[in-house]
Amino acid sequence: MSAAPDRRGRRPRPGLRHLPMIVWLWLLWLLLWGSASAVVVVGGLLVAVGVVLLFPLPAVLPGAVPDPLRTAALLVHVLTDLVRSGFTVAWQVVRHGRRATFAIIEVPLRLDSDLLIAAVAEFTTMAPGSVVVEIDRRRRCLYVHALLPRGTEDDIARRRAEVQAVERRVAQAVRYRFDADEREPAPAPPDEESGDDARGRES
Repeated sequence: MSAAPDRRGRRPRPGLRHLPMIVWLWLLWLLLWGSASAVVVVGGLLVAVGVVLLFPLPAVLPGAVPDPLRTAALLVHVLTDLVRSGFTVAWQVVRHGRRATFAIIEVPLRLDSDLLIAAVAEFTTMAPGSVVVEIDRRRRCLYVHALLPRGTEDDIARRRAEVQAVERRVAQAVRYRFDADEREPAPAPPDEESGDDARGRES
């Protein structure tokens, strides 16, 4: 069976069509082990390749080809965010304790792929002080419970921009290109807007 065409009608080379799954399984292996030792890195890569070769599955993201440099940039960004967020949470706990300010923030997304949206949610939840509490797939939105250091509207806008930056880096890592109709997520129906208005405010 030939590989499915990508978003521009081109067909990926046969040797590359399994790379997204291999990279995804490898990253999951590293995250689950929580270590970057040589044994874990090499072992995870061998396990990912073995699983894909022994149990072939259809491409989960047809036409996607990981960009090594941008994938590395994504991982560096995630690790940097883990350290920075950890210090922020620790300082807020020491300074404010139980009086620290949190909010549930609605974050519109441009991606239209279950796999990539799940990746954005996973990377967002990994950072201390942020938890994805809901994924609205139809509207392409994440609802993120986030720590707000100053409890201001600027904090909310900054946290929303940080999640969207992760989305952009995930898309770049697999060379995902947004279509013209993906520039804005689908609007909410009128009967659901009232329930969403409460989200994004401080809890």
